Amino acid sequence: MSKGKPLKRIAEALERIAPAPLPAPDFRAATAFVWHPDPDRLEPVARVNRIDVALLVGINRSRDTLMANTERFARGLSANNALLWGARGMGKSSLVKAIHGALCPDHPTLKIVEIQREDLASIGRCLNLLRGRDERFILFCDDLSFSNDDTHYKALKAVLDGGIEGRPDNVVLYATSNRRHLMPRDMIENERSSAINPSEAVEEKVSLSDRFGLWLGFHPCDQDEYLSMIRGYCDAYGVEIDDDTLRAEAIEWQATRGSRSGRVAWQYFTDLAGRHGVTLG
Repeated sequence: MSKGKPLKRIAEALERIAPAPLPAPDFRAATAFVWHPDPDRLEPVARVNRIDVALLVGINRSRDTLMANTERFARGLSANNALLWGARGMGKSSLVKAIHGALCPDHPTLKIVEIQREDLASIGRCLNLLRGRDERFILFCDDLSFSNDDTHYKALKAVLDGGIEGRPDNVVLYATSNRRHLMPRDMIENERSSAINPSEAVEEKVSLSDRFGLWLGFHPCDQDEYLSMIRGYCDAYGVEIDDDTLRAEAIEWQATRGSRSGRVAWQYFTDLAGRHGVTLG
């Protein structure tokens, strides 16, 4: 018996066991989708968790740059993949979702598809569902980073490089990360010390970030920006509070958290709105 026949039968059996991918959804039914493998599917999101782009304070340059890039993409023009990196809680993922929401009314074919970091191995199959369609897709991966034994970066690298087929013209990749180079420093050092050609091994990992055309940095906010964020939320949602009280409470809230960021500002405002009987819809 040929050695290849048993292997062929095993492969065919595995194909029968694996769940078949579901058909592409009706992209007119929603503006946002989440990618899930096993079985491969894009699930529509009825209501996206996001805030108005005007409420994002202290990130004007990043906001304007990403807005311009996304608008060009929505119009069918060339646009760059974008890496939003930096301090926690400073609005990286909020900005991506807010810009998509701001552009949707004028560009109804602009969609956003979220893919989890742990599902990056299946990203090629996701792109196959998006390729060639009339819609324009922001493929969004939040909190992207890689550990020492993680090989998912190779799948991401293939997408950014394009591979043989190339990245679909109707897809752009936006990712957020707390790390500028996506890899932990000890991972890079381990590669340098153990590789046959250390410079090439390190370059492969460090240069992953270089494959994003846009690098947008997010840095910790100062106290005035922190207070301006909260005042902006109060004005937008109709919460009335005098400046002295807001300042005292917000600074105390910040002190209990041990940090100051857009996320902390929103957490304080959520508490404040609740105390004033205001529902955040």
